Amino acid sequence: MIHYSLRCPQDHRFDEWFDNSGDYETKAAAGAIACPACGDSKIDKAIMAPNVSGAGKPADPPPPACGMSGCAGGMCGLT
Repeated sequence: MIHYSLRCPQDHRFDEWFDNSGDYETKAAAGAIACPACGDSKIDKAIMAPNVSGAGKPADPPPPACGMSGCAGGMCGLT
């Protein structure tokens, strides 16, 4: 599945899911995609920001639950 942000000539913007990029092209060429706001079937892909996952950079480890001397200055019941 592929997600596209779409827009009509009146600049109404909406999102749709397609099986693949060819599925979008086929439906757009056939006029099978309509703007939910105005019903226009002349639809284009809107500019989308990339979805960057931060691959390659390891996540920072979570902070420790207790300090070196224990929680609450040694007053924690968990230590």
